[in-house]
Formats: sequence, C-alpha cells, structure tokens
Amino acid sequence: MTDAELRNMVSKTLTCRIDKRENCSEKMDQFLKRCFYHSGQYDSEENFAQLDKKLKRHEGGRVSNRLFYLSIPPNIFVEAVKCASSSASSGNGWTRVIVEKPFGRDSESSAVLTKSLKQYLTEDQIFRIDHYLGKELVENLSVLRFANLIFEPLWTRQYIRNVQIIFSEDFGTEGRGGYFDNYGIIRDIMQNHLLQILALFAMETPVSLDAEDIRNEKVKVLRSMRPLRLEDVVIGQYKSHSKGGVTYPSYTDDKTVPKDSLTPTFAAAALFIDNARWDGVPFLMKAGKALHNKGAEIRVQFRHVPGNLYNRNFGTDLDRATNELVIRVQPDEAIFLKINNKVPGLGMRLDRSNLNLHYAARYSKEIPDAYERLLLDAIEGERRLFIRSDELDAAWALFTPVLKELEEKKIIPESYPYGSRGPVGAHYLAARYNVRWGDLDIEQ
Repeated sequence: MTDAELRNMVSKTLTCRIDKRENCSEKMDQFLKRCFYHSGQYDSEENFAQLDKKLKRHEGGRVSNRLFYLSIPPNIFVEAVKCASSSASSGNGWTRVIVEKPFGRDSESSAVLTKSLKQYLTEDQIFRIDHYLGKELVENLSVLRFANLIFEPLWTRQYIRNVQIIFSEDFGTEGRGGYFDNYGIIRDIMQNHLLQILALFAMETPVSLDAEDIRNEKVKVLRSMRPLRLEDVVIGQYKSHSKGGVTYPSYTDDKTVPKDSLTPTFAAAALFIDNARWDGVPFLMKAGKALHNKGAEIRVQFRHVPGNLYNRNFGTDLDRATNELVIRVQPDEAIFLKINNKVPGLGMRLDRSNLNLHYAARYSKEIPDAYERLLLDAIEGERRLFIRSDELDAAWALFTPVLKELEEKKIIPESYPYGSRGPVGAHYLAARYNVRWGDLDIEQ
C-alpha cells in the first residue's frame, strides 16, 4: 500500500467528533500528512532496521517516543517484539508495546508468552490491552461506588444477594470461526473482559487512584477466588434456526470450523470470592454469541427486606420486589436502580420503578470509544486500565483447570437455537444458587 492509499483508507472513517471546533478539515489534513505506510516481515531485524531509519528521518533528531501496537496473530508476538526491541527502539525517548488478547490459552502458554516478552521488554513497557476496561461505565464503576456514600456501605454480603455479569451478542462467529474455534467463549470473553469487570467491582478501596494501587486490589480479589469447578460451569453451542422465513446458520456451518467442533459459543459460570466482604455471594457470569439481543451489563440484586411490612402487597414472588442496581455497559449506556413504589390512587398497590440515569439523555457529548481512551493512556504512560502480569497469572489460574477438564473429558456443549436466550442449563445453574437471571425479566 502507498502512503496515499493508507491516507485515503484512514480518511474514510476519520472525524472531528470529539473536538467539534472549526477548521476540522484542516486538522484532518495535518493529521493525515503524518500517516505513513511501511511494510516488512514480522521476524526480520533487517526490515525493522529499515523502519527505524524511516522513523529517524521523520523524527529529525527530536526526543522521540515509539508505541508499537501488536494487532497481529499471537504466534508471532514474540518475533515482532524481538525485532522491534533490538532494531527499532527509540534512542532517546520511551518504547512501549501494546499487546492485544489472547494472552495465551492457559496458565502455561500465558507464562511462556510473558517470559518471552520480558526477554526483550520490561514490565512497564508492556501494555496488555482489554478494551472493556476503557468503556465509560466500567470506568465509572469505582466512581459510583467510592464517590457516593449511599453505595459503599451496601457493597457487601450483608446486603447483596448476588451479582450478575452478562455479555451477549446477537450474531455468530461469521468469518471469525477459525480464530474463535481455537479459543472458545470462555477464553474469548470470560477470562478477560468479564473477570476484569468482576475484579474492579469487588475490590477493596485502593490506597489511591495510582495504577499500582488499583491493580494491587484487583489481584487480591482474583487470588481470593475459589478455583472454578466443572459443576459450576454450563457450556453451549448455537444451532441453526429458522425465523420469519430466514434461516440462521449453526456454529459448525461456518466453513472455517470443523464439523465435530465442541468449542463453546456460550458459557455460564458461578464464581465465589472467599473473603470477608463477599463470602457466600454468588457472582454469576454469562457470555454468548447468537443470542436474542446484544449487550453487556452488571446486575446487583440486593437481599429481601427483612420483616417486610408490605409482603402481602407483593404477592408470593418476593424476587420481583427486590432492589436491583443495573449498570448497562453497552449499548445505550445507563445506570438504573429498581425501587418499590406506591401506585397513585386510593388503594395500596405497589409497583417497581426505575431511578434512571440514561447517558444519552443526561450527557449530550458523544462517549469516546474505549480504544481512544486506552491508546491515549498508553501514550501518557497511564497503566491503570492495563493488565499487569501477576493479574494475568491469577486470572488464568482460576480458569485453566476447568478449561483443561472440559477439553480432556470432551464435554459436549448443550445446543441452543440461533437467536434464543441460550441453553436451559444456565437457568438450572442459577437456580442452584437461588438466583434468577435478571436479563430474562420481562420488564428488564
């Protein structure tokens, strides 16, 4: 590709949406003039040395920093890092590397990857990116909790009955089947995105907002967690389904997926944190593709009101009357709290209402994309939202045994139709811990 072709490609999606001031096109031109294309082999020191030469020409002897973003297949991470580190490091500024997941497939491969990267880089040069940590409402989790007196005292086993972290996509693996089949939904979504949200949600108050202090608390949560057992996991795989005259394919219809694949496209798990704050509270996670809707949310279900005066007004289903805090991460970001309220009128009829903070209605500004925030953080050397190596080890230690067991025992995933609410097994898993999935509630 020539520089001009690259600039043309970039210009198609480039906007001034965060900074809507005048002379947008002038700013765009200035930016595009600084975009260059250079091709070479990932494992060739010679090619990287040519890149170095080219960069030096542009840098013109100024103090220059270099940020490499490895959006490449994981099996060539180490080669590329080795060459970049030895032949294209900055001579007088910093050199940093952003690594995309997957960070290995299990504890062993992750440790090998970390060790290999650390032959060429120090820990503070490695930025392991998890774009979920850059999402506005995940960022807002600690503000909600630590900057509001009403929530922090309730953030404990005395008041919280269960916590649900739910991720769903309404499309299958279309075209990504080959990559996905090697990893599956647990490695693709649960072990990183959802577990990171759980750690942020459940951590103790950090000493400060400094990156190391926050990451220390997250590691403590992960290390306090009970290793996942096979009986606390349900896996599923979507099957073909016809709806309204349209036939949706099954996972194994994908040309890049083996016909007898046992890779899960859905998983639900019950996790427990064995510490003083969370002892006995089930944290339920659920992630799936080809489900009935697209979204990601955290649901906190509070305990029933003891000795509730209004029990008979609620009827027999006390779960309907429980308070629930819902943090909708995407789409259509919102935070709402379900409360019980009297319906106006002469009788005593109770109703559930939402106290609602709907981001689009409250804030007119466009919410920046998660990657924008994370790339800016990497440039500024802010590590708060990136994953440290001991955090990664603790996350893999939790999931590796159960992943090995699923693969060794060749556990067959439960089928569910494309566009449905997922396998029935997920409901049995929740029911075992006396939990009802909040996202299946009619009123949501």
